[in-house]
Amino acid sequence: VCLTCCSRDVMVKIDQICHKNSVKFFTGDVFGYHGYMFADLGEHEFVEEKTKVTKVSSGVEDGPDTKKAKLDSSETTMVKKRVVFCQLKEALAVDWSGEKAKAALKRTAPDYFLLQ
Repeated sequence: VCLTCCSRDVMVKIDQICHKNSVKFFTGDVFGYHGYMFADLGEHEFVEEKTKVTKVSSGVEDGPDTKKAKLDSSETTMVKKRVVFCQLKEALAVDWSGEKAKAALKRTAPDYFLLQ
């Protein structure tokens, strides 16, 4: 479900219905130069391809480049990952008075507060 130009209450209500029924939910809007996008994908599983890192054998070369790990592009492994997305209601209900939230405030984009 994709929503735009909706009130906060409508977005929260529809996200709760989607989350309950395992339906992916996207919402967003633009206000002049600023905008936001929110995605609730519920439990999302995906596969990530990782390149195997190999170390150079010691004693073969000398210098600063010898200590760096080399990427072996011929060998890759597939890693299965799982991410659990939060609901819109939870994302908007952050208590900014706590110590942990104050530290996160520096990393939070000002556009987050457009929804508030």
